[in-house]
Order: sequence, then structure tokens, then C-alpha cells
Amino acid sequence: MHVPFEIRHFLDRAVTVYGDRIGFVDEPVQPAAPWTDLTYARIGELARAQAAALDGMGVGFGERVAIVSHNSARLLTSFFGVAGHGRVLVPVNFRLSTEEISYIVEDSGASVLLLDPEVAERLGDVPCARTIVLGEDGDREMLAFGADPAPWEPDEEATATLNYTSGTTARPKGVELTHRNIWVNAVTFAMHVGAGDRDVYLHTLPMFHANGWGMPFAMSGVGARHVVLRQVDGAEILRRVDEHGVTILCAAPAVVNAVLTAAADWDGEIPGRGRVRIVVAGAPPPTATIARVETELGWEFLQIYGLTETSPLLTVNRRRAEWDDLDPQQRAAKLGRAGAPALGVTIGLAPDGEVLARSNVVLKRYHGKPEETAETLRDGWFHTGDGGRIDDDGYLAISDRRKDVIITGGENVSSIEVEDTLAHHPAVAEVAVIGVPDEKWGETIKALVVLAPGAAATEAELIEHCKSRLARYKAPTSVEFRDELDRTATGKVQKFKLRAAYWDGRERQVN
Repeated sequence: MHVPFEIRHFLDRAVTVYGDRIGFVDEPVQPAAPWTDLTYARIGELARAQAAALDGMGVGFGERVAIVSHNSARLLTSFFGVAGHGRVLVPVNFRLSTEEISYIVEDSGASVLLLDPEVAERLGDVPCARTIVLGEDGDREMLAFGADPAPWEPDEEATATLNYTSGTTARPKGVELTHRNIWVNAVTFAMHVGAGDRDVYLHTLPMFHANGWGMPFAMSGVGARHVVLRQVDGAEILRRVDEHGVTILCAAPAVVNAVLTAAADWDGEIPGRGRVRIVVAGAPPPTATIARVETELGWEFLQIYGLTETSPLLTVNRRRAEWDDLDPQQRAAKLGRAGAPALGVTIGLAPDGEVLARSNVVLKRYHGKPEETAETLRDGWFHTGDGGRIDDDGYLAISDRRKDVIITGGENVSSIEVEDTLAHHPAVAEVAVIGVPDEKWGETIKALVVLAPGAAATEAELIEHCKSRLARYKAPTSVEFRDELDRTATGKVQKFKLRAAYWDGRERQVN
């Protein structure tokens, strides 16, 4: 018997088994009226009502619905109401500029655009056939209660979400993830972190990031409680852990640092000691940070590695029984690696050290980019663009980033995109953008600039030039003026040489 995987399975199970349980606790303070303390049965009703409303709008199966929103119950519900009923959800990073979001909406072919009220004024002119502002007024347009949604014939190879990621091109690429990709990722993720119906999951991770790494599906499927956090703040995370009995959260290293900073000023016992698991990804944090999570917070540290293109789970590193007798620093050294392959994942290395992967979680394709798809999936492997090593125990460690991608505060930034923006400044003759180590953000963006003959520009001027054209987190934090840039005999900029001075003495070329 073959039953197609579909992401609606996760909510259907929650409705059947845990229908009367409070499933979602929305952000209490937000521009849209919160959907407070929703049972799983109510979330099921809301998802069906959203699907029925799309029927009424004439949005057919396979059509795109884009959503630009902070973390909220409406965004979480849309994974099921849109993608769970045969359409394609396009979750968009709300921190992007208007121009960047306009490109994504156009490139994806979205016929409906859902906007959080906080971004509605800024993005109101983004072209789309239909735009709905989330909130009480928008609910009347977005929800059609009393009507049964049109039945969708499940197809596990159908695209469920279209997630845009900054890669090696100036424009972001749309990653098509199928129902099968998402289903397998969610189930294996839940297994590896030991998720169950007693868990309380705090959404510190933006849900637009690789579909919140799959946690909206995984945690719903096991009947865990979702607690929505709209804006990351270290002290607020500790308060939510205390108030709601949080047991698990996902975070970039910068969020871990924010929690550790807040914990230093916390009055009394740190909430969640001996109870919380924190799953970290985005870039490998320093081993000192890992040890502090254990000793200062009393939380369990887990590290994963993956990409938007892999749904994202490729490897997982969790404390093993064999490591129990190690001291915190020794254990942190073990946990500082990307981890062992997740169930169903095969990891390999290309001759040049690039990390390769093969799994059911690997993307279907890049939307509208057959050449890039073929290049990334060549020879039967997904090419990550990251360099690494595989230790004797089978654990992967990431050593450097082969692609021109900088990860700052958990956000992917295409260095080519920043270079292109700076190159449009009249004073800039040449530019190379690299990532350099930073204690708070892991990496920050540095621009190495050669000015045009006779031209003048200041560091502040060039940074502001970028901020006015890109999402602010993509702008360089520093600019260094050079007489020339290191190049090969054929004229190609040698970024590994440009990076070397800033990473000297470090074992890994990522932070």
C-alpha cells in the first residue's frame, strides 16, 4: 500500500488525538488581534476556513500564496490552510527591503499576498493580484467558515512551500520543497530531538526560515504546545520559558548569546534548568558558548546542520551517554561539530572537501532555474557549498564556506548581492565582500573597496548606500579601503586570501 505523504497529516493527527488541547498560544501584543489560546480543533477549523476562502477567490491548486509576517498564529496556520490544501505557501523574510520582496512575489508568481500589519504600509505597493492585511478585517476575507474546502488529491511530489534563500547569485533563489521533503524532515527532526506531547515549543526561530526548520509540522504532529514569540529578546525568552514551561526552542548562535547575556542579570534560578533543549544552527558557535549553555543555563545543547535546500535537517549532534563523564569543555568540543547524519541522510565529501548530501529532504528544484538546479544536484548528490571533514566516528565538522554566503546572526547574506549594490555607487571601482568573525553575530559583513580614480567616499556613506537599498542586516558593518584586490592570473578575486588575515589562528573559517 502506498499512501502519499502530505503535510496536512500533522495537523489532522493533532485534531484527532489532541483536539481539546491548547495547541497555540499567540503573541499577546501585536498589531493584529491575536488568536489567543487556540485548541488544535480550532486550528483545524481555521485552516479549513482559509482553504475554503482560497477556493472562493479562485486560487487553484498549485498556485502561490505569499505571506510576509512576523511569527504569529496566522502564519503558522497558513502552513496548513494554504500548503496543506494543495496550494504553495511562499513565506517571505519580513526584514527584506521592499524591492527584494517585490522581486520574490513576482518571481514566485504569487496571486495572493498576505501582510502582517507591521509591514503593510511599507509593502502596500508591492504588485500582486490580491493583497490582504492580516488581522480582524483581513480574517473576514481570508477565512470562509461553513464551507467545505475543495478536495485536493494528495501528491507527495507536489511543491508545498517555495522558500527563498540568498545564495551565490545577486537575486535570491526559490527553493521548491515538496510534501515528501517536509514530511520526512519533520518526522526525523521530531525523532532526533525526542519531541512528545508533553513538550512546549517556543517559536524564537522565524517561521519564514526554512519553514521554522519544520517545527510547525513536527510539534503539531506530536501534540506539543506552540508558544509564539514575535520578537527575539534574551530576557523575554527567559520569561516565556518560565511562564509557559517551555521545554524546547530553536535558535541561531546570536540568540544563544542574547539568552546568556540576559541570564547574567536574571534574578533567581534560571528558568528551564534541567528541562530545556535548545537546538542551534546557522553557524557553529564557539565551544565556550556551548559549555556556558550547559553550566550557566543548565539547558541541553543540540546542534544541527542543514540548508533551506535540505528542508533543512542533514546532521544532528546531541549529547551521548558515552560523553556523560566528560567535563563541560570536553563535551562542548564534541558538540561543536555539525553532527552525525540524520536518519535517511548520507553525507559525503567531494575531492576538494565540499560537503555532499543525499536524502529525501533535498529540494525538488530551484524555481525557474534549471541550470542552477542541475549544477547543485549533479552526479546524484546535493552540493552544499560548504567545506568540511568527516571524523573517524562519522561526525561532520564544517571548516569553511565555499559558496559566497555570509551567515550573520543566523541570516544568509549573498556577498555577491552586497557587492552588486556597492558597485552601483559612483565612487566604487572594485569591491569584494567577505564575512569576518564577530563575537555577537558569529560573522559580520566587511566590504573591501577600491575607489575610482579621483573619487572619494567615506565608510559611513557606503554603509548607508547599502542600507537604503537592501535589508539593513545585509549592509556592511565595516568598510576597508584598498589600493587593489588579490586576484588570480585570470583576474578572479581570491576571496580566500582576502579572508585569511581576519581568520588567522582559527581552526575553522566559519564562526
